[in-house]
Amino acid sequence: MAPNAEFVRIAHLPEVRLCFPLHRPEFGGGLPSVTPAPGHTVWGALFEVSADEAEAIDAAEKAEGRLPTTEFRAVDREGATYRVVTHVAAADGEYEPSREYMEAVVSGSRCWKLPTGWIAGLEEYLEDPLF
Repeated sequence: MAPNAEFVRIAHLPEVRLCFPLHRPEFGGGLPSVTPAPGHTVWGALFEVSADEAEAIDAAEKAEGRLPTTEFRAVDREGATYRVVTHVAAADGEYEPSREYMEAVVSGSRCWKLPTGWIAGLEEYLEDPLF
């Protein structure tokens, strides 16, 4: 969807937690979003994308139930802050994510060398015997 995206840096969204408020059976579980949550943080990689690719991402996210917002600020490892676009769901549910999705998230987190505590928290989704 964004083949020309350029990696910028590793950063986190402070006072935010990962959640899965949208249930889509075709995806085998809950779809991700973020929500404000004191004491939590969500780690990831920041990418720069062209306007055309941003529009394609916005359309795909909207089709899954998430809308773009600039409400959150990302903070890199040196403490610099960045205005970012984050896609957020308005739904109130909480569903289990699919195992396949979480395996991809854990793999990507390892690839980008995100903090080990963050990766360990993600791996807890894979250890649940109810999947």
